[in-house]
Amino acid sequence: MGMLSKGFEVEIFTGTPQGDIVGFSDQIVANLDGFVREPDTRNVEYTTPPLYRYERLLCELLRPRTLLRQYLQQLGSYTLIPGSTLALGGGDRFYRSDPQNPYHTYIEQTYGTTVVTASIHINIGIADADTLMRACRLVRMEAPLYLALSAASPFLDGQATGSHSTRWSLFPKTPAQVPLFTSHAHYIDWTAEQLKQGTMQNVRHLWSSVRPNGDRRPYTLNRLEMRICDLVTDPIALLAIAALLEARMLQVIQDPSLDPLEQSQLPAATRAEDLVAIANANETAAAHHSLDAELRHWATGRPIRARDWIQALLQEVAPTVKQAGFGCFLQPIHKILREGNEAQRWLALMQQGLDPQAVMMHAIQETQALEQALAAEICQPLVA
Repeated sequence: MGMLSKGFEVEIFTGTPQGDIVGFSDQIVANLDGFVREPDTRNVEYTTPPLYRYERLLCELLRPRTLLRQYLQQLGSYTLIPGSTLALGGGDRFYRSDPQNPYHTYIEQTYGTTVVTASIHINIGIADADTLMRACRLVRMEAPLYLALSAASPFLDGQATGSHSTRWSLFPKTPAQVPLFTSHAHYIDWTAEQLKQGTMQNVRHLWSSVRPNGDRRPYTLNRLEMRICDLVTDPIALLAIAALLEARMLQVIQDPSLDPLEQSQLPAATRAEDLVAIANANETAAAHHSLDAELRHWATGRPIRARDWIQALLQEVAPTVKQAGFGCFLQPIHKILREGNEAQRWLALMQQGLDPQAVMMHAIQETQALEQALAAEICQPLVA
């Protein structure tokens, strides 16, 4: 069975080497190809083209950031800032990138700076609508595991918040209640109902951990979009997280019974509602404690630690990734389980006596050094 196409939407903050976040998105979008603005100027987004091979995706993740760093240098001593929140300050006000945009006005007035975050959205292609909906059901139940691997926002406004992913703890999931879609028709009808009630402003205004995506939502769909991950600055780690997701989706394609609505042992009469409640509670737990979170497994309803569940999935997908030929790209997950995700590593530095600003300055330098080393090693002909 062949590999699936995949691409990333990467949101990233710009600012100073001291960790102060400063917005330039209007200038970046005007002067650099491939970047789009978010409602607030302080972060900017780029998208990689859908590709099948992980090697090529690595350069597509790095190249725009190399160009963006070069551009920021022209503006002054500015850099890219890892993490998914306004870590050291600035959460008290919104800086509009496009004051004329009515949807942005709605976002600012409704959500304020809770939406001024940087994240990674992972898109993986599946053309068949029924298979895609089944994949969405499975991935919705397992999305907290990907949050646990990617958590990178333990700080907000200069304080450790007590959450590993402050971004997802605060994020205004919209609409408040999203069911497990039983079919494509269910998704179409549900979307129409939300638009009618005003719980969604437009077809894009579905901000949940996972959603079906395509050129004419909700009708024409061709990919699953996972929206739960914090910004993973290490491209090798990001590809590993995407590889685990792709492996699960390949399993869904091969095995139609791999469906929480079918396979869960929870009582049939209330299964759909119970699964949504478990998914929501697991997301909250993963946002707080990431890899150490105690979750409930969708299949049994029993408690399981996030890291143990991930370990079990790695064993379960091993034959699939071996057959598809991308097993080596999963390896970095073992390192994340061993050494912690970005949030856990930052909090460990705090326990050694660093304050949030010192931690962020260290992370900014580390990210830049890693990107330069990878670009030189892997993408040199492309960057020149």
